[in-house]
Amino acid sequence: MLIPILLLLAGFGVLIKGADFLVNGASSAAKKYGISNLAIGLTVVAFGTSMPELIVSLLSALDGKNDASFGNVIGSNNFNLLFILGIAGLIYPLVVQKNTVKYEVPLSLLAAGILFLLVNDTMLWGSTPIEVTKADGGNSTYQGMLSRVDSIILLVLFVGFLFYIYKTMSHTTDLEEGEPIKIYSMPLSIGMAVVGLVMLIGGGELVVDSAVKIAHHFGLSEKLIGLTILAAGTSLPELATSCVAAYRRNTDIAIGNVVGSNIFNIFFILGVTGVINPMPYNAALNFDIMVLMGSTVILMIFMFTLNTRKLDRWEAAMLLLGYVVYTVYLIGMDNGSV
Repeated sequence: MLIPILLLLAGFGVLIKGADFLVNGASSAAKKYGISNLAIGLTVVAFGTSMPELIVSLLSALDGKNDASFGNVIGSNNFNLLFILGIAGLIYPLVVQKNTVKYEVPLSLLAAGILFLLVNDTMLWGSTPIEVTKADGGNSTYQGMLSRVDSIILLVLFVGFLFYIYKTMSHTTDLEEGEPIKIYSMPLSIGMAVVGLVMLIGGGELVVDSAVKIAHHFGLSEKLIGLTILAAGTSLPELATSCVAAYRRNTDIAIGNVVGSNIFNIFFILGVTGVINPMPYNAALNFDIMVLMGSTVILMIFMFTLNTRKLDRWEAAMLLLGYVVYTVYLIGMDNGSV
């Protein structure tokens, strides 16, 4: 057990340094091309830090661990929204662009709602439950399916999201606060971003592998591992990136990375995974989707009230507390089902 713990700590170190390279390189490249930090956070940084989710979800689905695949994406989104924004907002209050409040955050809410509609075939559309034979020979009944058609719908929406970013990024300016962004040569900026992405992905995989071994040692279920250990582990790149960005007061990247990752996770990661391997859906995960939707609504309320378009430290603390309560509930439910 000592080796997995040491590897876990080493993975954290790689993640933090990788996030530093990525934020610096992406910010420099954004300035070179006249692109706003928000657009970079919503696209390049969000995509790069979502790569661990893609790898883990795809491999889980191909291995028949559908609960872990769905749980990884849904749990990662909850971790991003509640834990990462909570920590980043405690480091430095997050002032956000008007477009983020009006469009990007509502779009992340819409993504969760669309996923709910697509996978709840039995409950919403009266479809016949799906019987699936598991690797151990037992049968499981699922109340829905993420089919290839559903997955193509998600990918089409993802393309629409990219088009929206392309159309708006030229009209978005950076918020005038925070440390001045250091400008590097373009080759060095790109090199830093690439090295940062590689370190984030490698560090994320190292942390996940170690964390899963520790989790199995304590007998946690596949669903709980997906919603907590895998979700938190694959979201560590987002955590490191947003925290470094918040510390440097690049709040556009800090929040754009989280919102962009949540949209990427549902539209792109589940879209790609479902096209390659359609997945039966466990309706027990509906609770976690509802938590995601409710938390997104709360974030919107925080940004529309009091200090407009700003996530204050006390609001960030409330998000963090919400994640603690949610995690304790998940562990309690898992223990109760054993």
